[in-house]
Amino acid sequence: MSLLTVKNLRVEFGEKKQSSIAVDGIDLNVAQGQRIGIVGESGSGKSVSMMAIMGLIDAPGRVSADVLSFNGQDLLGLSASARRKIIGKDIAMIFQDALSSLNPSYTIGDQLMEGMKVHLGLRGKALRERALELLSLVEIPAPVRRFDCYPHQLSGGMNQRVMIAMALSCEPKLLIADEPTTALDVTVQAQIMDLLLRLHQQHQMGLILITHDLAVVSEMTDEIHVMYAGQVMERAQVAQGLEQAKHPYTRSLLAAIPEHNKGAQRLNALAGVVPGRDDRPSGCLLSPRCVLADQLCVSQRPALISGLRCHHVQPVLDEANSPVDNMTQSLMKQV
Repeated sequence: MSLLTVKNLRVEFGEKKQSSIAVDGIDLNVAQGQRIGIVGESGSGKSVSMMAIMGLIDAPGRVSADVLSFNGQDLLGLSASARRKIIGKDIAMIFQDALSSLNPSYTIGDQLMEGMKVHLGLRGKALRERALELLSLVEIPAPVRRFDCYPHQLSGGMNQRVMIAMALSCEPKLLIADEPTTALDVTVQAQIMDLLLRLHQQHQMGLILITHDLAVVSEMTDEIHVMYAGQVMERAQVAQGLEQAKHPYTRSLLAAIPEHNKGAQRLNALAGVVPGRDDRPSGCLLSPRCVLADQLCVSQRPALISGLRCHHVQPVLDEANSPVDNMTQSLMKQV
């Protein structure tokens, strides 16, 4: 049975008559123990999609879906109080910037214990012991001393570990990690990702990992969803190898990886930017940036068929598989 089932998720902002779409028709299924990777440029709708699932989109934002269920429960149909019993307990999220997510006025210990008071009913000595156990679990040294520290007294890596401890405090069935290594140095990033993978294996929870790093996705997830301007452009099994990517956008992202540009004078990059929610093209959302775009692409938005959203799927499928082959290079523009 699927832990999380999402069909045709949409997030809109503004007045209904002049609303703008930030997320358009996302489908997602996460089973117990499954690891899903969501990648794409900034502004692709990755975080907004997950915030919608968590119920964190406030007015004037509006969330709708044909299906949005967790463990068989309709999340959109639940009352606010009923949803709060699930969010933070069975579904937890590690937010992008730990320092801005933690409250500077409360100690690490107080913030870590708050969720367990509400969801688990723990009090007194048992509550403190569980909090210290969690700090040890995420490998924070001297947890007794760090328990009474404030966020500004800890390093970025330690604050990120505190966020992970808070997310795991109620043993969630599904963990959403939104760029969990943002602003951390490379060695700390590797430690955090190793920790997440180890904790996932220990607890067999579902994991949704939002990231810009295709290398991380290939190492840590089972399935990849490539998002662009609020839509999924490609969905594929990582076991098949990212070098088998078929969509022009995915292949462009792969071609921009520094390792694929050794010896080049300049990095390959896809020219242009992700369109904002108020300036979406009427046809394929990638058409202003894609050299394969023709009149059909400009006038008609493609549907997601067999995990691909592209009018030129068949020509792409017929090309060589290497992410840096001639076909991929023709999709790129030097900037």
